[in-house]
Amino acid sequence: MWPAVGKVEVLFLAQEQFAMPEYLEDSHTNPSKVIKPKEHFEEDFSDAIATGETRNEPLIQDFSVIPISSAPTNSTKHTENIHDLATSSEETKVCNYAKGSWVADNRRPLYSGHGCKQWLSPMWACRLTQRIDFSYEGFRWQPENCAMPEFERSAFLRRMQDKTLAFVGDSLGRQQFQSLMCMVTGGKDNPDVQDVGWEYDLVKARGAIRPDGWAYRFPSTNTTILYYWSASLCDLEPLNITDPATYYAMHLDRPVFFLRRYLDRFDVLILNTGHHWNRGKLRANRWVMYVNGMPNTDRKRAEIGNAKNFAVYSIIKWVNAQLPTHPRLKAFFRTISPRHFRNGDWNTGGNCDNTTPLTGGSEVSQNQSSDPVAADAAKGTGIKILDITPLSELRDEGHISRYSIKATEGVNDCLHWCLPGIPDTWNEILAAQV
Repeated sequence: MWPAVGKVEVLFLAQEQFAMPEYLEDSHTNPSKVIKPKEHFEEDFSDAIATGETRNEPLIQDFSVIPISSAPTNSTKHTENIHDLATSSEETKVCNYAKGSWVADNRRPLYSGHGCKQWLSPMWACRLTQRIDFSYEGFRWQPENCAMPEFERSAFLRRMQDKTLAFVGDSLGRQQFQSLMCMVTGGKDNPDVQDVGWEYDLVKARGAIRPDGWAYRFPSTNTTILYYWSASLCDLEPLNITDPATYYAMHLDRPVFFLRRYLDRFDVLILNTGHHWNRGKLRANRWVMYVNGMPNTDRKRAEIGNAKNFAVYSIIKWVNAQLPTHPRLKAFFRTISPRHFRNGDWNTGGNCDNTTPLTGGSEVSQNQSSDPVAADAAKGTGIKILDITPLSELRDEGHISRYSIKATEGVNDCLHWCLPGIPDTWNEILAAQV
């Protein structure tokens, strides 16, 4: 049951559904008045199981629900096509990073799953588990009509000289962050890399399991790579600051405070959300949907698919509106990472036991995005879509599967990926565009 928050009798007009509030100097923008909500439920797949956060509801994966209304977009000089359509050497063809094929490559992986202990969480380092088949590591993605260069860490750092790259999203975003840290360091310990989390208030609070994120700086090029945990990308505001078990206003039309506070410092921004959008997680996290600063009373919008769509449109619209005053910023929205549960879900015996690569094919030939909500929201804006969904859909053998560090009998992690693994490809595609 939701707490009693008062009934709001006024329903919002369709044309107001994507109106963004003015951000005045109040408890939302004053860091000293902000209480950090604890929302780390999905950091470890076994933690999610223990908390029962998903209840018996499947995670929403098909986000093809038509949004309640289409968000108007700003026409700016930053307008770009969804897939960063770059003209190739053949002028009549265009580069589409989401369209192509997986090819065997004996130069993979890009780093050691044994050696990247400084940056890689043990729960995702499948080389440290009882898994014995690692054939999923030996492939690279070849986009159609794209001369995508090999990732070379020193060249990447030089291109990111004096720049900050920020991941903001859920645990799949954290996987992409850890993947990039391993790629840039070659999977080796690097004592020269500086922990600068304190500059972004990314410090572990008393009693917390972990900080809200991490930030590291490579002093040789003054390059900062950081990650901030925000499962929904929505601003979360405690409804009762004196109650440790308080519910939180989940502002569907307000971006997470971290973005509003630190956007000025970012040169590259990668956003993602998706797998926390189900009733079980909202209940476990004690999130209550708010719009325009008040409890949402629109029943249509309260449906999980519509709420997620509304939030995605809102966050993309907000970031796009910041681009004219942040001309150096390159912003990406990463599409959803697919789950591969077969014969059930995580709590009903579902598994992803296949260890043979590419049993479902090796090629993506479609032109349209497999995450139409994100693609449609970004259309006509300066936000690029990092479309990793269809190419990842082909790689069901690359999940943690039954080999989790905290393995539970009959429970498989077919959501997160082994590292090294598929998220490395996401970063190769990202690196080709920054």
